[in-house]
Amino acid sequence: MKKRILYAVILVIVVVAVLAGIKALQIKAMIDNGKKFVMPAETVTSTVVRSETWDSSLPAVGTLNAVQGVTVACEIAGKVTNISFQPGGFVKKGDLLISQDTTAEQAQLQSALAQVELTRTALERDKKLLAERIMSQADFDQAKAARDQAVAQADSIRATIAKKTVRAPFSGRLGIRQVNLGQMLKEGDPIVTLQSMNPIFADFALPQQQVGTLRTGQQVRITCDALPGITTPGRVTAINPLVDADTRNVKVEATLENSAERLRPGMFVNVAVGLPARQKVLVIPATAVLYNPYGDSVFLIVKAPPQKEAPPTKGQKGAAPAPKQADTGLVLSQQFVRLGEKRGDLVAVTSGVKEGDTIVSTGVFKLRNGQSAIVDNRLAPPFQLAPKPENN
Repeated sequence: MKKRILYAVILVIVVVAVLAGIKALQIKAMIDNGKKFVMPAETVTSTVVRSETWDSSLPAVGTLNAVQGVTVACEIAGKVTNISFQPGGFVKKGDLLISQDTTAEQAQLQSALAQVELTRTALERDKKLLAERIMSQADFDQAKAARDQAVAQADSIRATIAKKTVRAPFSGRLGIRQVNLGQMLKEGDPIVTLQSMNPIFADFALPQQQVGTLRTGQQVRITCDALPGITTPGRVTAINPLVDADTRNVKVEATLENSAERLRPGMFVNVAVGLPARQKVLVIPATAVLYNPYGDSVFLIVKAPPQKEAPPTKGQKGAAPAPKQADTGLVLSQQFVRLGEKRGDLVAVTSGVKEGDTIVSTGVFKLRNGQSAIVDNRLAPPFQLAPKPENN
């Protein structure tokens, strides 16, 4: 019995020793492979930091407003008998929008016209009598006043009929219909909104310190988050002579061409007012910047220093060293930068890089400092100050 237990213990010890030997060989193989492993180089696109001369501008936040915009409303109470417009359609000045029931007014108009004809005939007869001195001047004047009163009564009824025929007060784009056929309208009830879309106003405010640099006719550039990559030019057309006493800002109005009607009244926009002075700036693509809460950075492409195999640290003999980098001759160096104004695909850099530096232009989020790199610009996108996207 004791011999069996002894044999079992010896067998267990042998199995453990064999397993330990196998695991030691596996660890040694992994360490050897780690020493031989070379990190692959990252393929990147590159661009050169260059200087450009940009127009100086004053930034502001504005709101778009229609040159003419109104909610067309009912002037006189009545029932809608005809709707002649399509919601969202374009109408010209004078186009019929809705008609209201005018049967009562038409009947009154016929009576008024008959009275006009009667007083006109009487006046013609009285004129002859006055010439023959059969009628006094006072009676003739009374007949003439009766004729004028009848004409005025007929004109009043025509005006009432015209007010019940609602027409577009100016050319523009209609909104959503707010009435239905057969609906009884009260005075002031809304019918539809009408906005003149081209041109369009951009209203914004600037600090009083900038009043001296403002002139009517100055160029402005408008950008909007709803239309990324699109810049709309315009000109300053009005400067409010009154400075707001609460904010110490002066209101400015710019007029923009909007034939495509992409800009809509009420939109929030970014405004840049051009100044006569020009500034020289260093520019890089906006896609070259790695944005982080602790600071923005770019990756410089520099020549790789010669690699030297570091001796193992005391107490770490046999430990796996850091992976070697592929020897491509180029390496990435992360550099923190301070950014300025952004225009189009480009952004100005105020510090951190110098003119002529080569940096990575795209895909910086997947890179790390000290990584080997291979430059391939065959698929590098073009970077423009005023890009014009094909699919917009």
